[in-house]
Amino acid sequence: MGFVKDSDISIIPRLLLNAGVQFGIAGLGITIVCILRKEKFTAFGLTRKNAGKAAVGTFLCFIPSICYIFASGQFDGYRPFSILVTNDVLAAGFPVSVLGMALIVIVWGFFEGFNYAVICEIIDRRYPSENQWLDYGAITCGIICLLFHPLSFSFWGIIELITTFIAIYGMLIVKKKTGNAWGCVLAFCFIWNAL
Repeated sequence: MGFVKDSDISIIPRLLLNAGVQFGIAGLGITIVCILRKEKFTAFGLTRKNAGKAAVGTFLCFIPSICYIFASGQFDGYRPFSILVTNDVLAAGFPVSVLGMALIVIVWGFFEGFNYAVICEIIDRRYPSENQWLDYGAITCGIICLLFHPLSFSFWGIIELITTFIAIYGMLIVKKKTGNAWGCVLAFCFIWNAL
């Protein structure tokens, strides 16, 4: 983390290291599984059908999380695709800024959001639930999301845990109901990594 945050080092190796770690966490596994099983990403909901419904439904699921960000005083501007090094990438100038932002969109937007959709689907295939609102894949992904981020047991920390779980669980239920995973991707592009 110290290396990635060190602005005295060129942005290219810092971004590549950060993207490599992030892709290793949120993209490499699902990509390997899809290649080995000869499954296309479209099999996990990357289709046009119901994309609008998926986007709107997912946004609605993130409203408690957005309210938490505003109520806790954490909102300091809307910046889509905002990660640790976004400002340094943008300051690097053309073509580094364009290529760097494309990498951020792919790794932190597409793969981070789509990763949850794939993991949820694979768990649901293995452990299907008869109850339409009880989804083992969505529960697992919600817990995984909480464990990958700092935990705080203060008042605001507990509110964050609850609203984050609602957002991830809800996003995945919307994906299940619509059959479309674009809501998951858009949530990570324009909400999760933007507020």
